[in-house]
Amino acid sequence: MLAWVTDPQIWASLVTLTVMEIVLGIDNIVFISVIVSRLPAAMAHRARQIGLALALVFRIALLSVLTWLVGLTAPFFSLGDHTFSWRDAILIAGGLFLLFKATHEIHNGIEGEGEEGAPRDIKMSFAAVIAQIIVIDLVFSVDSIITAIGMAEHIEVMVAAVVLAMIVMFIASGPVASFIQKHPTTKMLALSFLLLIGVALVADGLGFHIPRGYIYFAMAFSAGVEIINVLAKRNRRKTDNS
Repeated sequence: MLAWVTDPQIWASLVTLTVMEIVLGIDNIVFISVIVSRLPAAMAHRARQIGLALALVFRIALLSVLTWLVGLTAPFFSLGDHTFSWRDAILIAGGLFLLFKATHEIHNGIEGEGEEGAPRDIKMSFAAVIAQIIVIDLVFSVDSIITAIGMAEHIEVMVAAVVLAMIVMFIASGPVASFIQKHPTTKMLALSFLLLIGVALVADGLGFHIPRGYIYFAMAFSAGVEIINVLAKRNRRKTDNS
C-alpha cells in the first residue's frame, strides 16, 4: 500500500504539487488577511486560525470524494456555444463574491464607515467574517483540488501536499496579516489583488483562462514596490526624528 514511498517520481510529484498548492494558497492568504483585519487583534488571530483550519478540512474532505469532484468538470448546461460545468459556476460565483467584497471594502476605506461603523456587535462581526471565509475557502478548495487531481495519481500524495501547503500558509499568514494591519496602504493594495483574483476566477469560469503566472507576477511586483515605499517612509521618519 505504501510502495509509492520508495518511488522517486512520486516524491517529485509531491514536491511539485506542494509548491503548486502553496502558490494557489496565496489567494486564500490574501483574502483571510484582509477580512480579519477588521477584527480586534485577539479575534483576528483566532479567525485566521479557524479560516486556515477550515481550508485544510475542506481540501481533505473534497479529496475523499474524488469521483464526485471530477464530475464537477462535466458540462451541465449551455449558453450559446459555450458549455458550463459546476466548477465553472462555482468559480464565477466565487469571483463575483470577491469582486463585491473587495469593492465594498475599498469603498469603506475611501469613504469611511461613519459613526455607525464604530463598535458594532463584535460577535456578529466575527460570525460574518467566519462565514465569508467559509464561502471563499470552498471556492479556492474546489479549484485547488481539481488541479491536484490532474497532477498526482495517489490520494496519499495529494493529502500530504495539501497538509504541507497548509502548514506553510499558516506560518505565512501571520506576518502577512500583521503587515497589512500595521500599514493601512497595503490593505488597499491587497484589496486590489482580490479584485484581480476575482476577475481571473470569473474569466476562468467563462472559459477565458488567464495564466496565474501573470497574475502572481503582477502581485509580486506591486507588493515589492509597496515594501520599498514602506521602507523609504520608515527611513524618512528616522531622519526627521534625528
